Amino acid sequence: MRIAVDAMGGDYGPPVVVEGSVTAAREYGIPILLVGDETALKRELQRHGAQRLAIEIRHASQVIHMDEPPAQALRKKRDSSLRVAANAVRERDAAAFISAGNTGAAMAIAMFVLGVLPGDTVIPLAHRLLGT
Repeated sequence: MRIAVDAMGGDYGPPVVVEGSVTAAREYGIPILLVGDETALKRELQRHGAQRLAIEIRHASQVIHMDEPPAQALRKKRDSSLRVAANAVRERDAAAFISAGNTGAAMAIAMFVLGVLPGDTVIPLAHRLLGT
């Protein structure tokens, strides 16, 4: 089960996200699809000595910043790391995607790209996924 990771999201960006991804791949054997700026991600992977791990990079040329409105991110940033990660799930290149970035944009993109279960609203769907 490969996980797509928005490597550009979060307050500290690629260094922290790549470190966590390397740890997941190394300690738990989880295959990772890192999504973001290819040059920056290769540099971080090299820094962690992760060349032999099950980590693949998929380039995305845009980043959604924490203060961007979700609707704007959805409309204007079609090659964002968040959108490319969600597309990987839609295309079955990954089982799930995660992001430490803009939560509103992640939710909007997930709903637009992946949809929701029929008859559900977002809140019941979230409860079902979380088992609460």
